[in-house]
Amino acid sequence: MSSLLVESAGLQTTVQDLGRPGFGPEGVSASGAADPVALRLGNLLVENQPGVAGLELTLVGGSFVFPDGAVIAITGADLGATVNGRPLEMWASHTLEPGTKLMFGATKNFARGYLAIAGGIQVDPFLGSASTHVLSGLGGFEGRALRKGDRLRIGKASKKVRRRRITLAALYAFKPRKVLRVTEGPQADWFSEAAKQVFYRDVFRVSEESDRVGLRLEGTALDGSPAREMITEGVSLGAVQVTPSGQPIILFVEQQTTGGYPKIANIIAADLHRIGQLRPRAEIRFQRTSLAVARSLWIEQERLLNAPEQLFT
Repeated sequence: MSSLLVESAGLQTTVQDLGRPGFGPEGVSASGAADPVALRLGNLLVENQPGVAGLELTLVGGSFVFPDGAVIAITGADLGATVNGRPLEMWASHTLEPGTKLMFGATKNFARGYLAIAGGIQVDPFLGSASTHVLSGLGGFEGRALRKGDRLRIGKASKKVRRRRITLAALYAFKPRKVLRVTEGPQADWFSEAAKQVFYRDVFRVSEESDRVGLRLEGTALDGSPAREMITEGVSLGAVQVTPSGQPIILFVEQQTTGGYPKIANIIAADLHRIGQLRPRAEIRFQRTSLAVARSLWIEQERLLNAPEQLFT
């Protein structure tokens, strides 16, 4: 079986697939790729199934050697990938010869890049998924971020991989946004109209304290946020909680499964992958939309992800 050798691991590089949904009642959040669309596109480029495990690189990448060669694709944030010192095109499939060294640097735009490999990264599944749950130390490669000297197994490619790239139109459709669309949260009516106006009008900045558990936002405090307490209840991916300080938190892929703060809004499904590309100090705004529009945007996104004639050149 082929392998990948970690020469340097970068800031936080983990094995991720599309997560393990369905275990919230047991207290286990789904985890998985912070930008699942980027991972899916990378897998499709190397002709894997969309949910096959790859590597997620955060803010600063590392360097990796392929002793037996590989077919790869790099998607998501631009981490300045090079092969044996030569720049490597993103959003396209590439064949690496045995002994090739793949190197990444610091991000040039967004938060997370993805390395998809034909055959996928092979690790023992935890609750049916290869994804690393960093907070709990479960899943992935020994339940942790990669380190220098780690050697990961690569599965056998299911077919001969064609050389192809993602179309400009598809990249435009999936590009990160500074305006995140939301539907009203279950406690939206707890907030004053003045607080709602601030939430939908003002710009918020992503705090440096943000991680895969949640994105803490900094901005004008939502004055008049409810002082009453609520019973702890289940929370969903993308829920926007408001703490007693009046500052919002976007719950993310390693979120707690229950919470006791009121939720003013929820990021729509079609924009969830864009949360994963928000790096510290990024500025965002929220735009209210309806459940019907949110559903239609999700259906359109899934339609495009399943339309190879529109995805590839």
